[in-house]
Amino acid sequence: MRLHHGAVALLVLLCVHGAEAAGGGFVRAQGTRFVINGSPYYANGFNAYWLMTMAADPAQRGKVTSTLSQAAARGLSVARTWAFSDGGSNNALQYSPGNYNENTFKGLDFVLSEVRKHEVKVILSLVNNYDSFGGKKQYVNWARAQGQAIGSDDEFFTNAVVKGFYKNHVKTVLTRVNTLTGVAYKDDPTILAWELMNEPRCQSDLSGRTIQSWITEMAAHVKSLDSNHMLEAGLEGFYGASSSVNPSGYLVGTDFIANNMAPGIDFATVHSYPDQWMPGSDDSAQLGFLGRWLDAHVEDARAKLRKPLLIAEFGKSWKDPGYSSAVRDAQFGAVYAKIYESARKGGPMVGGLFWQLMADGMDSYGDGYEVIFADAPASTTGVITTQSRKLKMLGKAFARAERERSARGKGAGGGGN
Repeated sequence: MRLHHGAVALLVLLCVHGAEAAGGGFVRAQGTRFVINGSPYYANGFNAYWLMTMAADPAQRGKVTSTLSQAAARGLSVARTWAFSDGGSNNALQYSPGNYNENTFKGLDFVLSEVRKHEVKVILSLVNNYDSFGGKKQYVNWARAQGQAIGSDDEFFTNAVVKGFYKNHVKTVLTRVNTLTGVAYKDDPTILAWELMNEPRCQSDLSGRTIQSWITEMAAHVKSLDSNHMLEAGLEGFYGASSSVNPSGYLVGTDFIANNMAPGIDFATVHSYPDQWMPGSDDSAQLGFLGRWLDAHVEDARAKLRKPLLIAEFGKSWKDPGYSSAVRDAQFGAVYAKIYESARKGGPMVGGLFWQLMADGMDSYGDGYEVIFADAPASTTGVITTQSRKLKMLGKAFARAERERSARGKGAGGGGN
């Protein structure tokens, strides 16, 4: 059916607003806060990298549904997961550049559909820094197979052919129309944000300039395709050489300040793994580092970046020699306290996502950091649920205060225009 241009514009507007209403509205960055429909939004959530892979098998989809149901019941509001799986397996999303597995894509469609039903938002990461699920090594190998003379895998960030592969993947994902909901990903408010890369690192250029250039270029590409969603780079939070905040030995070619100031990056991220970064240290030392690490990033997000800050990964492995459920509860509690303290004062820390949540029967997918609610001590579930409740109450209190301020302002102004 051919429509007048005005009718077409109205139809598009109605479709977008319909999608937004169904998904609860787009989350935006406003100063150092997240807002949704004009109200403050705080994220207490989890990582579940495996959602798409599991959903690609209809027989396993129940694990996705049960995990989201259990998460929602505990007030968890955001999931972070992979929108990539590059080459090398039957379940890959992208077999080769531009050649996609429709069955796996339908798995991601299912994830977004289930996330929406459970009123959870999702952060979708677009490629891995590491070899698992393909990552930058797979992209570089694809280019080598096409005759590109590439040395280091770090040329992922600089080689024009490789960058073209990545840009095409971004376009394919963002413009995908969900086969279950009929909504294009770029128009779906169920998605909280895109992530350029999981933990980008470039050891061949420790200055951070190579990754800075790549982030700037790719952020512009994402924003040219999608003006609805927020974007973050996927950084772990490591600073450049001039900073003494990094754990010893962790100069990885990123710069928390400069990289997150790139145009198009809406909020900053930080990861926290003192048990990995300080091997052999006791729990007290790890908690001390964690506090200093988060405090530094909160202050820099407030004073320098002036953007929201999300703890996109944190956790405690049962493989660490000092592990106990009480120790893990203490670390979760320490992270949650920092988040709440910042949020309560109107600061930039808007939430945290623990690594990682899994369903019953997924022990083989575990890496030591997994939380399975059916097996977790009541104390762990309690720490997580309490944080969800506190952040929800805080958001409501801020929203109520803003409404009252607005009402007083209108009263003083005699009704306005």
